[in-house]
Amino acid sequence: MEKTPVIGIAVIGAGYWGPNLVRNAQATPSLRLRHLCDLDVGKARRVLGEYSTVRATASLDEVLADPEVQAVAIATPAATHLPVALAALEAGKHVLVEKPLAATFADGLKLVETAEQRGLTLMLDHTFAYTPAVQHLREIIRGGELGDIQYIDSVRINLGLVQPDVDVLWDLAPHDLSIFEAILPDDVTVVEVAAHGSDPIGAGVACVGHLTLRLSNGAITHVHVNWLSPTKIRTMVIGGSQRTVVWDDNNPAQRLSIYDRGVDRSVEQQKISYRTGDMVAPALVEREALRTMMAEFAASIAEERPPLTDGRAGLRVLSVLEAASESLRSGGLFVPVQQVESRVSS
Repeated sequence: MEKTPVIGIAVIGAGYWGPNLVRNAQATPSLRLRHLCDLDVGKARRVLGEYSTVRATASLDEVLADPEVQAVAIATPAATHLPVALAALEAGKHVLVEKPLAATFADGLKLVETAEQRGLTLMLDHTFAYTPAVQHLREIIRGGELGDIQYIDSVRINLGLVQPDVDVLWDLAPHDLSIFEAILPDDVTVVEVAAHGSDPIGAGVACVGHLTLRLSNGAITHVHVNWLSPTKIRTMVIGGSQRTVVWDDNNPAQRLSIYDRGVDRSVEQQKISYRTGDMVAPALVEREALRTMMAEFAASIAEERPPLTDGRAGLRVLSVLEAASESLRSGGLFVPVQQVESRVSS
């Protein structure tokens, strides 16, 4: 049996998220961490620990010149994603990048096109897409267990870190948008979005936000994000024509509840009837999403195939965010979302 080659990887950025990427890269057998790069090399050394054989450096050029590095994972501020990821792709490296893909749709498109022209993997760290709950949701929704999707309501609120450079929509909504991207069938896309936000504390950016998304199948999706809530709520209700699922991410004992209950309408008799069936709570094996994500990155490189959360998935999230910002500026009007085709595997 042929042994799978080990892929040399470097992590760029030793701040909030970088240490998580370091830990999971080191725990993935098909990856070997070669470098941790940060402008503050002392911080990089502290992340790695005193006895690490991984090289700490402040030089991106040094990392990209290393022939033993085939891939990089980028955990730097969104404004730097374009120059850092572009330099890595032009150096022939596969790229994993934190959300969002880039600061603008145009920048994201440049990264996607560069990766595709060079035959390189460009992957988004849409971490929630790799959780057991979302992977189960993807399976049952795409398998038809819920029937046709009729609505989705998502709430993601907590006492969050108010950020000066992005509003709450750009900070929190990418999680929900990437989940929709992962679980919805390929032929169901977001076609337009209306956004409303408020800044009750005078932060200069929206701290409370609501998105209404119209899907290509006629369904409506609602997302509520909020930095100001003293309670943490992470729930999503996905209503289908056959079943409805409730996801409570704060309840590890029962994250998913699937209800065989709903409303049926008889076209012939013009009557409404109510279905009251059972509730099922599937058993999910808990595992770290980042570990699964890192394994997918390595597998996509080795198998020369697009990963689940490829650059085009990141581009679709960006297209919704840009339309949402335009809607926010226009007082909440619906704004069309630029459509991004899925890449066809060769």
